[in-house]
Amino acid sequence: MAVSQEVLEHATDLFGALGPLRTGRMFSGVALYVEEDVMFAMIASSGTIYMKSDHSTLAQFEAAGSLPFTYTRATGQRQVTSLMSLPDSAADDPDEAAQWARLSLGPARAAAEKKRAEKARKAARKAS
Repeated sequence: MAVSQEVLEHATDLFGALGPLRTGRMFSGVALYVEEDVMFAMIASSGTIYMKSDHSTLAQFEAAGSLPFTYTRATGQRQVTSLMSLPDSAADDPDEAAQWARLSLGPARAAAEKKRAEKARKAARKAS
């Protein structure tokens, strides 16, 4: 099931304060990017918005009632705590949603930097 256009438009409206957004495919949903390659949020096919998280932000998300992205594999259910649901209180509040998005930017930028470095290492190995 794909993300509906209505849900995608709602999410881009919620996070519009961050500046220009780019979208891309992620799992069966849509990833939201700022700064070209910084993925700060994901919209699951269910319509749930998940925010990028790490050890420095996880407690704040949990305290707000956020749940980790969960999916099922043949070996059972897996939780991805690097993607925590947008708190319900922010679902229709662009100001609060922007605050959560700004919180997600730290982990998102760190993940993007790690990806860039890995890509550069692979390119260097291939060139030599």
